[in-house]
Amino acid sequence: MPEASRWHQGGTSKPKLHYRKEVEIRTTLQELLLYFIFLINLCILTFGMVNPHMYYLNKVMSSLFLDTSVSGDERTNFKSIRSTTDFWKYMEGPFLEGLYWDSWYTNQKLYNLKNSSRIYYENIILGVPRVRQLKVRNNTCKVYSSFQSLITECYDKYTAENEDLSDFGLQSNTEWTYSTSNTSSPWHWGFVGVYRNGGFIFTLSKSKSETKNKFIDLRLNSWITRGTRVIFIDFSLYNANVNLFCIIRLVAEFPATGGILTSWQFYSVKLLRYVSYYDYFIASCEVTFCIFLVVFTTQEIKKIKEFKSAYLKSIWNWLELLLLVLCFTAVSFNIYCNIQLFLLLGQLLENTEKYSDFYFLAYWHVYYNNIIAVTIFFAWIKIFKFISFNKTMSQLSSTLSRCIKDIVGFAIMFFIIFFAYAQLGFLVFGSQVDDFSTFQNSIFTQFRIVLGDFNFAGIQQANWILGPIYFITFIFFVFFVLLNMFLAIINDTYSEVKADYSIGRRPDFELGNMIKKGCFNALEKLKLKKAQKDEDVNIKSSGELAEEARRQGFDENEIQRAEKMKKWKERLEKKYYSTEIEDDYQPVTQQEFQELFLYAVELEKELHYISLKLNRVMRK
Repeated sequence: MPEASRWHQGGTSKPKLHYRKEVEIRTTLQELLLYFIFLINLCILTFGMVNPHMYYLNKVMSSLFLDTSVSGDERTNFKSIRSTTDFWKYMEGPFLEGLYWDSWYTNQKLYNLKNSSRIYYENIILGVPRVRQLKVRNNTCKVYSSFQSLITECYDKYTAENEDLSDFGLQSNTEWTYSTSNTSSPWHWGFVGVYRNGGFIFTLSKSKSETKNKFIDLRLNSWITRGTRVIFIDFSLYNANVNLFCIIRLVAEFPATGGILTSWQFYSVKLLRYVSYYDYFIASCEVTFCIFLVVFTTQEIKKIKEFKSAYLKSIWNWLELLLLVLCFTAVSFNIYCNIQLFLLLGQLLENTEKYSDFYFLAYWHVYYNNIIAVTIFFAWIKIFKFISFNKTMSQLSSTLSRCIKDIVGFAIMFFIIFFAYAQLGFLVFGSQVDDFSTFQNSIFTQFRIVLGDFNFAGIQQANWILGPIYFITFIFFVFFVLLNMFLAIINDTYSEVKADYSIGRRPDFELGNMIKKGCFNALEKLKLKKAQKDEDVNIKSSGELAEEARRQGFDENEIQRAEKMKKWKERLEKKYYSTEIEDDYQPVTQQEFQELFLYAVELEKELHYISLKLNRVMRK
């Protein structure tokens, strides 16, 4: 057998390569369909956890406890508290009225008050509300020597080291004595400090009159002192109509500068997961999710064993690992929350005369929801892995991947200027403008300025010289120069990608072609679309092409050479490049190999000739 035949017989035939490629495409298509099923299951699972009533329950409770004003003083509500006097007015007024709903509007008793109050007659209070205070010791800050004769007391900001643990006041009840924490709730992160559990604690009564007398007694005996740094008001509700818990925390911080800063947290969560038939359907989706998780984990382990260190070179493999980590974290959180709920729910509801600390359960349940939200975000991002079947999406991914280096270089320059302006704004306006009160606020304020949301009057009022200069130069350099440079980088790269695609330098869209082919075959079988002919009737004859070439100025030698190459190419393609898979593949003979070699030589000559013509055009 000739050497060329033996060489070709030892390689891989084109039909076999085509078959392998088709198998790979089918495998990718199956993987895409499987992932879509997983994504649909994950969407059902996540949306099943969210109830539209959560928003309305939060809105109703926030309106009741935050926006209701003191009787006779429409300007004083929880949001507007600025002094200790305002705080006690709120506690003895709107808070007390909102907490106790004694009777129907016809003064009819609807339930036994010994059980618990029902806010808006629908939301039962679990246990009793709790009020907790944290203080700092006197002389926790250092006074300058010149003022020591004028200032004998000094209370620093709250820290765990500065906290006052000593009893004070009447020292008769728990509100006057320090109590350590017996719960595992996380510390609270406020505006001016991070506050730990424990403190000077008292619980409210189920009687409205007793609670009001309690507030009056605490006010008259100065329960709030100069050392007070924060007061927490905690209580929990349950609405059986929508099967939702609402955990409420109202916070009043007393900073070392004086005054009061108020904040709040309303967590509407579904702690009792499996009650209705729809809940059990969601449970089946959770089981399906775990099955998918096991399957995907097995696939990734096989890939790691097969590719080893090369596995980490693909960005999509990193995304796969991130998704698996998030999924396992979400499953772990779900199991932990359900176990804690099973262990604590009975204990919390056992004694209705004590405070029921549902804040711990709500806190971790909210974190579980956040992890699920991040998981489904990256799950949707993974769809871009399969965009090779779409030309437009492929252009987008090619543009981003090609200009990433330019964007990184531009980002370095952008953030140098951006952070320089942020520091300038913080130092110049930080003491007078809320948007620049901290360095972090300055950064986010500048992003808002870029989007058109700014307070120029406040900046100008803070510094009438540097304010306008800062604003005008920031808008000019960042908005008009840098952002347009960024758009120019994207636009130029996209133009290059489109040019490459137009001349044929683009990835093959085999998966998309297979999907289109399958759709066309299905339509043809359903007799909804006529079968297309294999040959295009609009193909011009060789004589017409030659005549058109003469009109364009080509000489006869070039036309004859082109016709010869075209015939040679068609004959070779018909003989060797057939896409049909044959059972018995025949190797090429020595004569056929010589013909192929001569054809390659002619192609090389034509390419050299084209290169010379292009060089002449470029020189002109």
